[in-house]
Amino acid sequence: MSPVAPPAIPTTPEPRWPGRFRRTRGFWQRVSEGQALDDLWSQFTADARASYGFYGKDVDWEEVEALPHWRRPLFIAKQFFWALMMKLSPARRTLLLIALALFILSSARELDAKFEWLSALLLLLLLSLELADKVIMKRDLEIAREIQTWLVPSQPPEVPGGDIAFATRPQNSVAGDYYDAFYPTVGAAEGGKLMLVIADVAGKSVPAALLMATMQASLRTVAGEDAPLDALVPRLNRYASAHSLDGRRFTTAVLAQYEHSTGNLTYVNAGHNMPVLRRANGTLEELDKGGLPLGIESDAVYETGHTCLSSGDALILFTDGCIEAFNAAGEEFGSQRWLAAVRALPNGTAQESLSYLMKQVDQFVGATRQSDDITCMVFRCR
Repeated sequence: MSPVAPPAIPTTPEPRWPGRFRRTRGFWQRVSEGQALDDLWSQFTADARASYGFYGKDVDWEEVEALPHWRRPLFIAKQFFWALMMKLSPARRTLLLIALALFILSSARELDAKFEWLSALLLLLLLSLELADKVIMKRDLEIAREIQTWLVPSQPPEVPGGDIAFATRPQNSVAGDYYDAFYPTVGAAEGGKLMLVIADVAGKSVPAALLMATMQASLRTVAGEDAPLDALVPRLNRYASAHSLDGRRFTTAVLAQYEHSTGNLTYVNAGHNMPVLRRANGTLEELDKGGLPLGIESDAVYETGHTCLSSGDALILFTDGCIEAFNAAGEEFGSQRWLAAVRALPNGTAQESLSYLMKQVDQFVGATRQSDDITCMVFRCR
């Protein structure tokens, strides 16, 4: 007797989408890169706020305040239009005006001419020219960013009885913030002192990044001569003053030397945000000894500070982008929130402490695009 085959189990056929729908869905995935609408809207609003701030710098807001309320919208629109126009080259300004003139002529009822398509093509041409410039510049900035990453450590050095973590978020592709942690001559096993550095060059983007590179080169050269901190900082300042454009391109910095065998920390604060030392019992100390930013006065005098680190202590060095980070309402994170976050640091590694601090800033700012670089370094004693 032959075996009876089991009854077939009905299966639900997979939905077959119409070809046009699949093509439309594929097109949308390509355009949006799979991002949700909420994410796209957040990016758009962040870009819009950044553009408003960029063009708004050219608006005479005092004159706006002096005008009657009913005249302000038109005046602001006019100011923004001219701010946009003056960012273009003369040839592209002319192209934009021709496109706008053709569009206005097309909407005039008295004329039978229709130039909408020509106007749109001219605007598309203008957009393509501006986009080409942006792509070329972005490629160059990405190369500069790659070079800049060579100037800062990718991994923290090994420190007996301690560990280090750092993070930086450039406002643009390249940054004016600088951080470093290294042994200038010999390692910890041979009694070498750990050098901790964080700095912020005045300005942003490429000019600040170039000065940051010269700062790194001069620091490494002087530190390699095993110079003590009270001799190293004045030499850096004299070099910075010679290339600061009469003090317009100064650099704020904190430089410290740590001796792991004794826990002694020697530091100089050259006009920078005061690093915070969080003791194991939760009390906070700020490292304020130092002097003027580097590059202001070639003969500036710097005071050297001293403290001692113990097990459980955490030293937080940061740039002003951390405390000046702002949210969608324009409210700054501020020193009080930053100190509260430092005070509430959980016990753990330097990386866990750094992640906690950056999370507090991220939750506050949300998707708002920042106007300054954000850099933080944490050193914890075990």
